[in-house]
Amino acid sequence: MSSQVKIFYTPEEYLALERKAKDKSEYFKGEIFARTGASRRHNLIAGNVLAALHNQLRQRPCEVYSSDMRVRVSETGLYTYPDVVVVCGEPLFADEQKDTLVNPTLLVEVLSKSTASYDRGEKFEHYRKLASLAEYLVIAQTKYHVEHYVRQPDNQWLLAETDDLQQTIHLPAIACALALTDVYVKVEIDK
Repeated sequence: MSSQVKIFYTPEEYLALERKAKDKSEYFKGEIFARTGASRRHNLIAGNVLAALHNQLRQRPCEVYSSDMRVRVSETGLYTYPDVVVVCGEPLFADEQKDTLVNPTLLVEVLSKSTASYDRGEKFEHYRKLASLAEYLVIAQTKYHVEHYVRQPDNQWLLAETDDLQQTIHLPAIACALALTDVYVKVEIDK
C-alpha cells in the first residue's frame, strides 16, 4: 500500500519555482496549486475590463495589471493571480523582483464553473484581509451579471449587483465607471 507524500514549500521556495515556471500556480499554507487555462469568454471579459479601466486611469496615479500580476495577501499567506488588479498611489511589492503586489485597491475575478464558489467565498475572505482593498468585482461569464463589493468605513462590505446591460458600475475608490456593455463587448451569452 502506497500513499502519496505531500510536499510543503516555503513562500520563498514557491516564488523561486514560480519565477522559473512556464505555467502559473497559486500558493497557500505550503501547498502549490496549478492554475488552469481560461475560456474565450473569460479572456474577453478580463481584457475588456482591463482596457476600460486602463483608458480611464492612464493619466492618473493608478496602475492596472492583467492576471500576470501576482498578489500576496500578507495576513493569510495566499499568493494568487486575480484577473485584473488596480493599485492607486504607490504600488508596494513583496520584494525587489516587483512581481508580487501587496496593496491592491481593486481586484476583479471573472467566474468560471470551477472557481465561482471559491472566488465568492474563501478567496474573498482572504482578499478582505487586505487593508488596501476598497472594491471587489465578481463577473459572470455565462450570463450578464456583475457583483460589486465596496468596503464601508466600519470595515463591512456592501454588495450591489446587476444583470442589466444598460447599467454602469461606479467604482468610487478609483473614480472610474464601468459600463456593462463595455464589460461584455464581443461576449456571446447562451440564452
